[in-house]
Amino acid sequence: MTLKIKSYEELTKDELYEILRSRADIFVVEQDCPYQDLDGKDRRSIHVFYEDDDGRVSAYLRLFYRDESAKAVQMGRVLTLVHGTGLGGRLLHEGMEYARNVMGAKSVYLEAQTYAVGYYEKEGLRVLSDEIITVDGLPHVRMQWTKEG
Repeated sequence: MTLKIKSYEELTKDELYEILRSRADIFVVEQDCPYQDLDGKDRRSIHVFYEDDDGRVSAYLRLFYRDESAKAVQMGRVLTLVHGTGLGGRLLHEGMEYARNVMGAKSVYLEAQTYAVGYYEKEGLRVLSDEIITVDGLPHVRMQWTKEG
């Protein structure tokens, strides 16, 4: 597995195709939630992903400023195709490190599927809200990491 962290402009056509394919495989097909994945935010996002030897995106998330002046970063579209290997945890750690160290995040926000709260808590994100049902029809909670001091 190769870790890649790229802006939209740096992505190759094949990488973009594989990212969108993986997102459709998980969010539309596996979770049976037809929704508009292409929301216009990919062009201003940093794409963090693991690619296997065949060029398949096996784990992915994106980061973008929800408020650049406040250094508030939004994380989303988190997915893993390979389960039980620790790949998801490595991906989340790399994403959080990039947000903190490269983007200068003072806070990171995420809407997490309720069943995955523990996964995000391992990287310091904390639940901010009661359970909500998002546009995809699945239960989520709002989470946030905030820089100390």
